[in-house]
Amino acid sequence: MLIALNKPYGVLCQFTDRSVPPRRTLAEFGLPADVYPAGRLDHDSEGLLLLTDDGGLAHRLTDPRHKQPKTYWVQVEGDPDDAQLAALRDGVVLNDGPTRPAQVQRIDAPPLWPRDPPVRYRKSVPDAWLQLTIREGRNRQVRRMTAAVGLPTLRLVRVAIGGHRLGELAPGQWRRCD
Repeated sequence: MLIALNKPYGVLCQFTDRSVPPRRTLAEFGLPADVYPAGRLDHDSEGLLLLTDDGGLAHRLTDPRHKQPKTYWVQVEGDPDDAQLAALRDGVVLNDGPTRPAQVQRIDAPPLWPRDPPVRYRKSVPDAWLQLTIREGRNRQVRRMTAAVGLPTLRLVRVAIGGHRLGELAPGQWRRCD
């Protein structure tokens, strides 16, 4: 079984949390029993999270050797120039080594749901949207890549993993993919 969930901002990619006070988890979305996340999406990131009860499928979706593309819409602080976009396309050096080259392009602001809490708006600082596709999945990789080229991430929404797309799912909604 494969499930696509639109993970809302502020939700952990696990079913329990021992923090005090407890944080929101996947347990609140009425998912089928015995599924678990195939990969992760940070607490402060949103969008497509795949869950499965098939360990082999989870491995094929998440292991970097399988090079599954992961596509994100990224709102960045600043106005990206050609050199910054070229650096992302070439791969950037992070503290854990160089990244593989990314596919990146500027896009118009996508038709997204409002985020709660909203992204802070600063009249004196421009922002822009990028569509960025990577084929690896290091911890907070997209955020670290954009920061490395001088474009801090303000909002991060994953819209695709391999051939699986977020589509019209609203935050907190899920569907079976099989």
